[in-house]
Amino acid sequence: MKQGVIIGFLGKTQDRFSEYQSPASTREKLEIVSKIDGFDGVEMVYPYENGTPEETLKLMKEFQLNFGAINVNIKKETEWVAGALSRPDKAIRDRAVAMIKKAKDFAKAVGAPHVTCCPLSDGYDLLFQIDYKKAWNSMVETIGEASDYLPEIPLFVEPKYSETRVHCQLDSTAKALLLLKEVGNKNTGITLDFGHSLQSAENPAQSLVTIYESGFDAYIHTNDNDSKADWDLLGASRHFLHYVELMFWAQQYNYDKYFTTDASPRIFDILDFFNRHSEITLGAYNLAKSLNAEEILQMMKNEDFNGLMKLVNKGIYRI
Repeated sequence: MKQGVIIGFLGKTQDRFSEYQSPASTREKLEIVSKIDGFDGVEMVYPYENGTPEETLKLMKEFQLNFGAINVNIKKETEWVAGALSRPDKAIRDRAVAMIKKAKDFAKAVGAPHVTCCPLSDGYDLLFQIDYKKAWNSMVETIGEASDYLPEIPLFVEPKYSETRVHCQLDSTAKALLLLKEVGNKNTGITLDFGHSLQSAENPAQSLVTIYESGFDAYIHTNDNDSKADWDLLGASRHFLHYVELMFWAQQYNYDKYFTTDASPRIFDILDFFNRHSEITLGAYNLAKSLNAEEILQMMKNEDFNGLMKLVNKGIYRI
């Protein structure tokens, strides 16, 4: 398997109450990636963590790293705090689409496989706040335009139930799939964030299967949470069986992209935190690989529920 990390978590982060870790340059972040056991993938946030394509490629080569994706941030700028792709003002929407297009240009220049975008500021906080009809149609229009640009660089959208809005526009895997079906561009996909899926009361493995069976591609972010909020915890620290099941179904679809870590060390030592994440993710992947997939699928077909639970107890929990 291939593992990587969103490098924004390798420096200073903050929430409403505190700041965590120390500021780090992109070069310093890439150096940390090179020291994490089993990691060689990078998801870099455009345009805040990169220089020119030439400068970026030089750094990537120096630390022998590869791109998992380019993550385009359309929520940081002041005009996008209240939303970007679904706002009533077309000029605001157009500038957000332009940012995604620029991220695609950058991805092509550095050889990144795709661009991922999590439109967290698009949504609402209060009832009677937005025109749902216009907001939805604007999302279809803007994602459609961004998807059509440089189709050889696929655009992946990442759903999340809440944050930064109380209710995000793309609040579930199903909603994101509905959007992509409306857009009608096969050069698109869904970024399945393990923790976001849990927060939306989904089963991440089932969501992955639904993405593929709906005819779209998937890209996986790994982490964990308590299902109430997106804590970006160490992988499998709360939902071990869900984690193994996701790995099992990823293997059934021959998933070959990076398993990119979207986890935040906050109070923990950064290098140790990500080494532990790498360790459990690889362990869960290998555990899923050790299972007899043909036998499991046949037992599912036969509705051998007791046999399957015995397999879980003995083959996964080892009890």
